[in-house]
Amino acid sequence: MGRVSCARVVLAGVLFAAMAGCVALPPNAKPAPQDPWESWNRGVYKVNDKLDRAVAKPVARTYVRAVPAPARTGISNFLSNLRTTTVMVNDALQGKFGAAANDFARLIVNTTVGFGGLLDPATQMGLDKNDEDFGQTLGHWGVPPGPFVEIPVLGPSDVRDGSGKVADIFTGPAHYINNNWVSYGLYGVTLVDTRAALLPLDETLQKVYDPYAFVRDAYLQRRAYLVSDGKVTDEVLVDPGADDTDTATPTPPPKTPPESEKKP
Repeated sequence: MGRVSCARVVLAGVLFAAMAGCVALPPNAKPAPQDPWESWNRGVYKVNDKLDRAVAKPVARTYVRAVPAPARTGISNFLSNLRTTTVMVNDALQGKFGAAANDFARLIVNTTVGFGGLLDPATQMGLDKNDEDFGQTLGHWGVPPGPFVEIPVLGPSDVRDGSGKVADIFTGPAHYINNNWVSYGLYGVTLVDTRAALLPLDETLQKVYDPYAFVRDAYLQRRAYLVSDGKVTDEVLVDPGADDTDTATPTPPPKTPPESEKKP
């Protein structure tokens, strides 16, 4: 079975399970303004969470226990170095040519002196690591994020970032590897490395009242921060865990006049 056919089968299975698991909202509940597809999204989140508990989390924990920390750091560095081409392209698309030159220098240094990216001497040389993708590029040029969407297997996103993920595939070297075992292996290792990095957050997620809303709002906050290069205002951010059904600021009670101002 080819790469595209296999991906279609997996995606179709997840979509079918998500359709069966759509969550009905309470009668008086209103979807959050940024999440008009909340019922569908919660169904997909439910399926993703089950897949995470059954597969992703156990694999990530085993990976952390079995692989020494220095080796895991080297793998993370290697995967980050592969992604530098995507970052570099989006630097240029946003008109950040200085950042693009910086990332190009990082790619050369880490690929050569850093033994293919296993080490990160570029950071020690003062070449800062940037984080850009096509979703951020679209946001940089004024494209609104659109509704939040929970993507099967991949997790939280929005319409703008979802389309950006497709474009980013073509700027990464893994897409151009003809050997399916190697390309799938890189994607698999990337997923495990990403999930392992999120393990410390599991305890926090278990303590929140509504994990879905927490993950959604945290994702939207982070994306707003990245798109604005850290210049986002407080009004744009969404408070994780806040009650979306009542965002109005309560009117403070009237102040009681001092005794000297009271009429006899």
